[in-house]
Amino acid sequence: MAITSAVCNSFKQELFGGIHDLDTDSIKMALYTSSATLGAATTAYTTSDEVVGAGYTAGGNTLTGAAISLDGSVAIVDFSDTTWSAATITARGALIYNSSKSDKAIAVIDFGGDKTSTNGDFTVQFPVAASSTAIIRIS
Repeated sequence: MAITSAVCNSFKQELFGGIHDLDTDSIKMALYTSSATLGAATTAYTTSDEVVGAGYTAGGNTLTGAAISLDGSVAIVDFSDTTWSAATITARGALIYNSSKSDKAIAVIDFGGDKTSTNGDFTVQFPVAASSTAIIRIS
């Protein structure tokens, strides 16, 4: 089992078909355990190996603050950080997906190791929105 950070291949293809509108669609982030297998080949949200625990609801959080821009010739998308409050969970990674479009996968994030909260905030901080750091970027 492995989680590998990637913009999902299906998302790249679906962009050309006009499937996703990251400004107006409902974009969500679900958290996963180290048992999950997620990466570039992931095509949709799944409950398999999703985190279970106090303060976490299946399907994850809706992301807010979508900001689409260019950094040089690289298109990037940034979101506001997201928090699960009073959560007792352990997560190894996350899936960003479009719940408005049949839960189609957008990107996978590997946290690099298990991250835990015990009756506290579990926050995913998005990196600086730049061509070499944004989670979702297409060059």
